[in-house]
Amino acid sequence: MLLTILADTHVSCLPRARARDLPANVWESIRESDAVIHAGDVVDAALLEAIARMVPVHAVLGNNDLGLDLPTTLELTFEDVNLAVIHDAGPRKGRPARLRRLFPGAHVVVYGHSHIPDCQVVDDLLIINPGSCTDRRREPKFSFGRLAIEGCLTRPYIVRF
Repeated sequence: MLLTILADTHVSCLPRARARDLPANVWESIRESDAVIHAGDVVDAALLEAIARMVPVHAVLGNNDLGLDLPTTLELTFEDVNLAVIHDAGPRKGRPARLRRLFPGAHVVVYGHSHIPDCQVVDDLLIINPGSCTDRRREPKFSFGRLAIEGCLTRPYIVRF
């Protein structure tokens, strides 16, 4: 199973939007995937609807998702892997322990908000922030994540472009 992992896309048709669409390479990744995980700041439900016409999409509410009816957290299982999703994982200091307390049964936690890619394993917890494929802020490159799941094994990677 292959997941595309997104966060902080901020896609909207409004005049002051950070992005009007996802980059072509992100759409290609979505087409190749079995599902998409979006860790918040979608901004416009139309993006989730467009993704859902291609593959299942699982998204949480971000601080810029005004008016969207999304949960603040999700807990999902893909094959034998328990995956949790949250937008704001709080300060960097203490994050792994905080996420472990929030999601005690998770093998993987996906988070967003910072626009800073992060992929690390702490003890037995894989923590992923895909960064942003549309608003890199101070990062040198745009990014998104991919997660391959085979049984209980995961292979995460951040795509930078």
